[in-house]
Amino acid sequence: MSLEAIEKVTQAEKEARERLAAAEAEAKQMVAGAEKEGQALLQRQRSAGAEAGRELLRQAEERAAAAAEKTAQAAQAEAAGLRKAAEERLEAAAEFIVGRVVSN
Repeated sequence: MSLEAIEKVTQAEKEARERLAAAEAEAKQMVAGAEKEGQALLQRQRSAGAEAGRELLRQAEERAAAAAEKTAQAAQAEAAGLRKAAEERLEAAAEFIVGRVVSN
């Protein structure tokens, strides 16, 4: 083989090594970029999930407060009805007691 041919082969091998090194560096950059984008996406999804969880909790608390208010109103209405019934029977009960006490 001539000296010129050996130099061409050596030059070609050198260029191939340089291209391979450049390709490896680019691949590493692409992987690092993809990992960075993936981490950012994961963080955004976690934040969105946390926000959705807070919203669901807020809605549940609103429903619970509304149910508690409804129950309290029903209890107040029942108490008012019982109070009215007791007041209506109070005079009759007092007369009954007085009648029992006087007759004894």
